[in-house]
Amino acid sequence: MKHILLLFLTTLISFSAAAKEGMWLPLLIEQYNIGEMQANGFKLSAEDIYSVNQASMKDGVVKFGGGCSGVVVSDAGLVFTNHHCGFKYIQRHSTVEHDYLTDGFWAMNRKEELPNPGLTVTFLKEMRDVTNDVLKGVTDNMTISQRNNIIQINSDTLINRAIKGNHYKADVNAFFEGNQYFLFIYEVYTDVRLVGAPPSSVGGFGGNTDNWMWPRHGGDFSVFRIYADASNNPKDYSDDNVPYKPAHSFPVSLKGVHENDFTMVFGYPGTTEEYKTSYHLKMLHDMLYPRLIEIRDRKLEVINYHMNLDQGRRIKYADKEASLSNSWKRWRGEINGLDRFDVISKKEAFEKDFQNWADNKEAYKNILDQYKKLYGRYTQLNTDANVSRELFEKNSMECFSKADAIQKIVQRAQMAKSRASNDEFAEFYKDYDITVDRDLTKRLLTYLFAYSNQNIVPETLKSVYKKKKGDIEKVTDYLYRHSLIDDTLWIAAYNKGNDKVIKSLEKDPFLISYKEYNSIYNDNLMPQVRKIKASIDSLDRIYMKAIMAYEPDKIFFPDANSTMRVSYGKVIGYDPKDGVHYKYYTTSEGILQKDDPEIYDYNVPDKLRQLLNKADFGQYGENGSLHIDFVATNHTTGGNSGSPVFNANGELIGLNFDRAWDGVMSDLYYNPKICRNITVDIRYILFIIDKFAAAGYLLDEMKIIR
Repeated sequence: MKHILLLFLTTLISFSAAAKEGMWLPLLIEQYNIGEMQANGFKLSAEDIYSVNQASMKDGVVKFGGGCSGVVVSDAGLVFTNHHCGFKYIQRHSTVEHDYLTDGFWAMNRKEELPNPGLTVTFLKEMRDVTNDVLKGVTDNMTISQRNNIIQINSDTLINRAIKGNHYKADVNAFFEGNQYFLFIYEVYTDVRLVGAPPSSVGGFGGNTDNWMWPRHGGDFSVFRIYADASNNPKDYSDDNVPYKPAHSFPVSLKGVHENDFTMVFGYPGTTEEYKTSYHLKMLHDMLYPRLIEIRDRKLEVINYHMNLDQGRRIKYADKEASLSNSWKRWRGEINGLDRFDVISKKEAFEKDFQNWADNKEAYKNILDQYKKLYGRYTQLNTDANVSRELFEKNSMECFSKADAIQKIVQRAQMAKSRASNDEFAEFYKDYDITVDRDLTKRLLTYLFAYSNQNIVPETLKSVYKKKKGDIEKVTDYLYRHSLIDDTLWIAAYNKGNDKVIKSLEKDPFLISYKEYNSIYNDNLMPQVRKIKASIDSLDRIYMKAIMAYEPDKIFFPDANSTMRVSYGKVIGYDPKDGVHYKYYTTSEGILQKDDPEIYDYNVPDKLRQLLNKADFGQYGENGSLHIDFVATNHTTGGNSGSPVFNANGELIGLNFDRAWDGVMSDLYYNPKICRNITVDIRYILFIIDKFAAAGYLLDEMKIIR
């Protein structure tokens, strides 16, 4: 019996250590984490992870665009990120004649690499704790507004000082709900070119069906290159630019991934809410998420129907569909996770114990009562605001926002005493299809007029709805019949100097309704939402300070806020339900099992099918199979897409690209038994580049560890 108990305790301790919750600041790894990391197998030092005195791992990890991560893998500025992170840039280069989404794209030399205006990669140069400087002059008896004004002034001073005389950019970010502040200094590169991308049936294999799921078989990667001027400094696209020379690039390991291996994820996670109260979770679970899911159900049904009918529409709406479906499925997963693990009840139990402690603390004893009152008003207001924006923005009824955009193009041209260029209008209509939008409008107007709060409905739409006696088909016909948006002939008339077109634009019912929506949203809903949100934010700061005092021995990690973080754990499978075990990896056998030429997302390319059937894996196979993806216990979230995943030696073993559905509620509640991040194995990435795409010359740039 003693041996059984000892084995149980050893297993429990081992699993607990392997399943480390948290997204940690690189600067503080030495203080809080390095001992535990090394105890779990990490071979490097905290200085190897983050240093301002020498090249370190932070110098090879980038923020890719505005919401992903990436990794530098060569001394010539080659960057790996996810396929879905590069998706919109691949889509922009795609046409029916050159469909890079379907067929993939590979530059066979640097002259063929494609520029991407607007795309940036960002390197962290330094981070500093500036809490005392930011809070200088702040007192407890200040109003929320007074406090925020002083913090903003102090932050601006620090930022201006940090970027004076250099080309860097800087931000001051709040941590622990405003109890701590850090200054981040960045270097931003603006010439980033597409080098390669596999077909979507590789990069996005399984599409929305497999999204957020495990087992997974996706080759979710794309390849870009950073360019710089002759001095290695950032410079906008120019033929004179040369490949960027990084301070650090990562070796790529072909040694493979095995169960219980140490793993570390490095990147820019977006947002988590680990310390929110039960009132916040109830708002998400009971009100906000269900409403947003209902709307996106309708959007995705229409868009997917038309994408399946027509290749041109599929290209136009591919990025929009991916954007919509990603959050839609995550919200559903979060609701399921909150229910399955009874998270709200757990929060309530914690709050009950906290309240017993706080009853004797004058500064904290009324916190939960204040939350209850604030969320009593905030829940409905915030839901109304989000529903309104979800209907009129967010890849929704584009007829409204595009009418507004057309007028702004014309107005800018008028101010410049010129005519808007055809290029502006061509770009405007590039990813717009009137048939799709018309169907979306019918479906979403039906939802809008059935919504519980009719105060969010623009007056013009109410008037048309009343005139047409609630017949949505007739309402939609009326709106389009009295609008110019579906008739590009007006552009030719406008370009010939016909100013009647401008007058017609001003009377466009879509334009008028959109302005009314803007007024409802910006002048009515959001001021109320922001006022209550400011009070909640202020209370969050006090509550965070309180729970840290309540649990003085706990080491807290700050919620994610799009700043650089490190998370670490181990490669471990999991049990999603009774009687079912998921192993930690998948192989190419699963790709062939899912292969279906009749389904776009499962139609394995012929060449890949042949390679896999022949087991022609080259140096990338392991014991006669090709590993595709693996799971580990690293705590990740949105923004970690494209994050490099390293082994104990700091060698690249894959790219993080998703979380497993069963534990997707980890933004709100991390459960070590079930929460897993999903990584595409670097060996599969190199296999696709080398054996499938015949772009093996790219591997010559890399340091391959065998």
